[in-house]
Amino acid sequence: MKALVLVSGGLDSTTCLALAVKEYGSENVIGLSIFYGQRHDKEIKAADAVCEHYKVEHITLDLSTMFQFSDCTLLQHSDGEIPEEDYASQLEKTDGKPVSTYVPFRNGLFLSSAAAIALSKGCSKIYYGAHADDAAGNAYPDCSSDFNNAMNKAIYEGSGKQLEIEAPFIGLNKAGVVKLGLELNVPYELTWSCYEGHDKACGRCGTCIDRMKAFEINGTKDPISYEE
Repeated sequence: MKALVLVSGGLDSTTCLALAVKEYGSENVIGLSIFYGQRHDKEIKAADAVCEHYKVEHITLDLSTMFQFSDCTLLQHSDGEIPEEDYASQLEKTDGKPVSTYVPFRNGLFLSSAAAIALSKGCSKIYYGAHADDAAGNAYPDCSSDFNNAMNKAIYEGSGKQLEIEAPFIGLNKAGVVKLGLELNVPYELTWSCYEGHDKACGRCGTCIDRMKAFEINGTKDPISYEE
């Protein structure tokens, strides 16, 4: 059996990659990274590094034109500012809608693209790192259990029952993901989560805040550097 892993270069997807390699062996795992028009390329570079670390094939795909009409603050063409606060504070201002860093239906497009490549490469599983913290409060609705179940059914049926999705962290928070990753000796020093593309992670955006807190809960220090 072979598996394709959506690899963003971040903490969650790298932990996912580690799990897949443990399950299938590096020779049976493929990493897929997708450029979607984000403000910087540090994610893709980090994905390269982690795939090299695990000695897995790494495929990159450009889907940036799909998001050219979006005003998501993560995108190069957006004039919006990336919020410098945690997701709970952001959600208080959204009236039940996703946060401004939600890229419209991104995981839906990523999983659909991954399905086409996975089938072509003889894979039977697609792994991705959605977790409960991202789905909380509708911040990122395409990380929810309902979304995952619906996409899994669609991909399973649409692939002639050849392909399934694995979302091993769908019931875990980020601290739980880090706990598992530490047990697997995941090279978190190679990863990049920050929404900004500076030399060091900003430490102020929602994903930086969540990441630092997850390491703190686990009683250890995040191995990457943050701005003062």
